[in-house]
Amino acid sequence: QVQLVESGGGLVQAGGSLRLSCAASGRTFSSYDMAWFRQDPGKEVEFVAAISRSGGSTTYADSLRGRFTISRDNVKTTLYLQMNNLKPEDTAVYYCAAQRPTSTVLIRRAESYIYWGQGTQVTVSS
Repeated sequence: QVQLVESGGGLVQAGGSLRLSCAASGRTFSSYDMAWFRQDPGKEVEFVAAISRSGGSTTYADSLRGRFTISRDNVKTTLYLQMNNLKPEDTAVYYCAAQRPTSTVLIRRAESYIYWGQGTQVTVSS
């Protein structure tokens, strides 16, 4: 089992940057593919980005590619999301999630992720 705690959210003006962190407990962090999702109230959970166990493979939502960067530090057992050139439509609660991979394909479906953090609010003002 792994416990996830997000941090780094806040209020930022459009065009600004934030870096989210997701601290994982336990010694098995490197066994999990990790991902970021987000959810705006009243909307469905949206895939943001995912990264493989080793960090060697990543995938992004097409609309976010180029602005967001996912990374991980398996020694620090921490997942990151660097968000640049933020837009008001990026406003949401951001969640990190973990899943034990069954293949080399990174999964974008939220239902496949078994461990979730509590979320961190990101608000982008215009």
